[in-house]
Amino acid sequence: MTETIICPGFKAAGVAANIKKDGTKDLGLILSETDASAAAVFTRNLIKAAPVILDEERIKKGRCRAIIVNSGNANCCTGINGMKNALAMAKVTASELGISEELVLVASTGVIGEQFPIEKITAAVPEIKDSLSSNSFTDFAQSIMTTDTYPKIVSQKGKIDGKVYTVTGIAKGSGMICPDMATMLAFICTDAEIAPDMLKDILVTSTERSFNRITIDGDTSTNDTVIIMANGCSGAVIKNDSQKEIFQNMLDNTMLSLAKMIVKDGEGATKLVEIIVKGASSNKDARIVADTVANSSLVKTALFGEDANWGRIIAAAGRSKAPVKPDQIDIFFDNIMMVKNSTGCGSKAESDATDILKKPEFSITLNLNMGTGYASVFTCDFSIDYVKINADYRT
Repeated sequence: MTETIICPGFKAAGVAANIKKDGTKDLGLILSETDASAAAVFTRNLIKAAPVILDEERIKKGRCRAIIVNSGNANCCTGINGMKNALAMAKVTASELGISEELVLVASTGVIGEQFPIEKITAAVPEIKDSLSSNSFTDFAQSIMTTDTYPKIVSQKGKIDGKVYTVTGIAKGSGMICPDMATMLAFICTDAEIAPDMLKDILVTSTERSFNRITIDGDTSTNDTVIIMANGCSGAVIKNDSQKEIFQNMLDNTMLSLAKMIVKDGEGATKLVEIIVKGASSNKDARIVADTVANSSLVKTALFGEDANWGRIIAAAGRSKAPVKPDQIDIFFDNIMMVKNSTGCGSKAESDATDILKKPEFSITLNLNMGTGYASVFTCDFSIDYVKINADYRT
């Protein structure tokens, strides 16, 4: 039996509004029972969907009550009508819920460039309002999926000054993932009380530690959005540094768990791989090398083929634009040393590394032996199915 996910003080719903051709759920709603502090991070792609532009303005007030989300249509590159429809989506939701329009945020995901079917949203909002329930977060998670193969939800409990609070996170994404702030869509609810400025600081930090450490295909979406709401219904208050650290750790864990789910569910992916770079001149340089290796199509296809082709890995490091010393790089597959001082360790090491590659999850570590810089990024393999999925995505 699937565990029922709840977050006290919040309700959720997911219904079929017939946006998607297959008739599956494609409209989701999260409602806080009271006005909530809110914070968000968005894509840095210069091409932004209408919902992103709208939310970037509304989130400045640091308050939110409801989030309405659709899948199947990105409402991006849709001209003046795109913004009109994003506003209309928020307006009809606010009207049906009896709340201020300014307290409604919107998000969309799906095909770029197709005009938004606002009439289908308008027709479905009464149904989704009636479907709101404290135990319908799974329905919401299903409604925001596109090429995802399963809903992604994580819920954890913590305690502050004897008060138990909950953090529940929901995300979607399995392709077009190389975040430059977040992932495609993620929504976090907590019944802890946190001021908007502190909440934004915590969210930005957690994003850097989670969603900004994953890549599937090197593409950053036009719709990337992460929104967090904190309504204080538990009575737990996060206000000083020690309380902030406790909450930060919980949010970090929640968002990193979601981020790993996204990579594991990468379109056609069969492996979750952590690329670790240490011994760099700086953390920044380590991250540049890690990103280059993690995004290399040649590396990723070798991972799918379970080919311990370390030449592709060291070549990616060399072209990363970060400083490396060509004759002193070590490479490990989990704890198996494959390369010492940029030279292969022989057939036994290759055989052992090949066994590692057969696992569904493992790490590849590059030690540049130049300093103390460190970074890690989660990636997946490129399979034949990735090409098939993306070749006919619109049809």
